[in-house]
Amino acid sequence: MKASAFVYPWDVNGDPEAPDRIAALGVRQATLASAYHSTRALTPRHPHHRIVTARHAAVLYPTGARWEGRTLRPWPAGDWAPGDAFGEAARTLAAAGLEVHTWVVLAHNSRMGEEHPGTCVVNAYGDRYPWAPCIAQPATRAYLVDLAAEAAVRPGARGTELESLGWYGLAHLHAHDKIGGVTLGDAGQYLMSLCFCPSCREGYGRHGLDAGELAAAVRAALEPVWRGAPSDGGWAGVEKLLGEAKAAATRAWRDTTARTLQEEAVAAVRAAAPDGFQVLLHADPVSYHCGANAGVDPAHILSVADGVVVPCTGGAGLLAPFAERNRTGAVLAANFTVVSGMGGSPGTLARDARGAAELGASEVRLYHAGLASDGDLDAVRDALAGL
Repeated sequence: MKASAFVYPWDVNGDPEAPDRIAALGVRQATLASAYHSTRALTPRHPHHRIVTARHAAVLYPTGARWEGRTLRPWPAGDWAPGDAFGEAARTLAAAGLEVHTWVVLAHNSRMGEEHPGTCVVNAYGDRYPWAPCIAQPATRAYLVDLAAEAAVRPGARGTELESLGWYGLAHLHAHDKIGGVTLGDAGQYLMSLCFCPSCREGYGRHGLDAGELAAAVRAALEPVWRGAPSDGGWAGVEKLLGEAKAAATRAWRDTTARTLQEEAVAAVRAAAPDGFQVLLHADPVSYHCGANAGVDPAHILSVADGVVVPCTGGAGLLAPFAERNRTGAVLAANFTVVSGMGGSPGTLARDARGAAELGASEVRLYHAGLASDGDLDAVRDALAGL
């Protein structure tokens, strides 16, 4: 199975040993961040630093002329990835024999929400989620499509992996997070992720819903949840809380919005890319799910993109819906966390990868070559040697 390791430019630049170390894992590909959200990252082997703080969402290369005069535009990185950090890292990784693909984070941008609060998802209580741009808004959609094309098709890249190309909602790894006091469950997460910005209010209207009445219904449905009632049960739980008709109408609006954005973004990448450029999406096979692994319809997304990257840490069950609808040549990449301190299990990687292959996986992704300890990387090396 072809394997790729995720990596940041700051893992590579300034560390002359990094490219060969990554190649020695036994991977054929490096999936290198070109546009990324804010983060604080460990660099346990870098000769010049141990902690990198990326203070805001940024592109890790110099932007092009397409952004001149536009209100929504990507921000350059600061000292954590200056200049063409992506290009510098890509060249050294390629020189070590690795095929470089871009890693592009899209609808996850806290700085956009802070500086342009009107772009945010707004919940039924009127609270804004600054980390979550609403993908229904025309200006935001135009920004995301252009960012996908520019950040994906960097010099030297042979393909791209698009993350967060869909709805983002309540769930978010936020600094000093304090929202776990009430267990929302799948249904509660959905209701708390419904957007009520002007674009979404208009969209609900096109599906026969009065947005004000819908927001009131969401608040009423959540009242027992705030008092401790369960809100699990998947989509059936959403229907129980909100009613089947209202639930179906909200999902119709959101599914259509995400599908058309995915189509537009992939088309824009293909138009900008050379022949043979591979386009994958980080995806979840349940279309109403929100987050970095965008909720998709498996049959639809496999007709649009060249394949998907599917989260498989803790189990590879999410692969099955994609495998059932797969077409010849599509990539199904099983994504495993291999950082023990982040819940990964590099010691079982060989077994887990074989299990994923039995469920239809054709490739493996390893999160994350820069964050993992030496011991974790040793385990990865041993595992890949046995596949």
